[in-house]
Order: sequence, then C-alpha cells, then structure tokens
Amino acid sequence: VPLADAVSRQVVDHYENPRNVGSLDRNAKNVGTGLVGAPACGDVMKLQVEVDENGKIVDARFKTFGCGSAIASSSLATEWVKGKTVEEALKIKNTDIAKELCLPPVKLHCSMLAEDAIKAALADYKLKQDANRDSDKTA
Repeated sequence: VPLADAVSRQVVDHYENPRNVGSLDRNAKNVGTGLVGAPACGDVMKLQVEVDENGKIVDARFKTFGCGSAIASSSLATEWVKGKTVEEALKIKNTDIAKELCLPPVKLHCSMLAEDAIKAALADYKLKQDANRDSDKTA
C-alpha cells in the first residue's frame, strides 16, 4: 500500500512540516507544560502553552517522540489552542483532532494523547496561577 493511500494528506503535511516545534520556558509563571505518554506504543508528547494576562493562549509548542500520527496530532493541537482562552482550549476533543486528520482507528490513541497533553499543560498552568495567588496573599 503506498504511504499516501494509508495516511491522510493532513497527517503527511503536519509530519513533514510540523508547526510550533520547540520549547517554552517551563519555569515561567504563565507557561503550562504537559508531558504525556502511551506506554503501549511508546509515543511521548510534550505540549506547552503560554497564556497572557487575559487568559488567552498566545503561544504553544510541542516536542513529540512517536509516529507520524502522534506528531501530526500534537502539531494540530498547538495550532488549535493558539488564540483560544484556557476554557475554550479545554473543550478540544480527541475526536475532533482525529476527524480533522482522518486518523484510522489504530491511530486514535494519538489524538487521545494530544487531548491529554492539552489538558495536562493547562492543569500545570492553573497550578502555577493558584500557587501565585497563594504567595501573593502571604507576601
């Protein structure tokens, strides 16, 4: 089976031209980092978001060790979260990612990993914000 027939054009595009690869400053108070993995397939995904003072995601970066579908899922996830509020980004579902990328059933776990990475990054961001508020009270 030729690769193009087995994998959607969007997956190939995101794999060959991944968007937003890299890292943000994990120690910055307005950066949330999510690191998730799927032991069954060996994929590991790091997704980071930078949130401005209005609660809007102004940047997102990823690093993924895994198959083309995992890379494409995380690349698409970073594109989708940019410009959204934290609440809007939490509504991104793996089913939407899978549908956009036309992932086959055997690759659905890749889109689930991307959703988990978004949630983990936003949870980390919220933890930092809560810790910030607590330290403000004690100062």
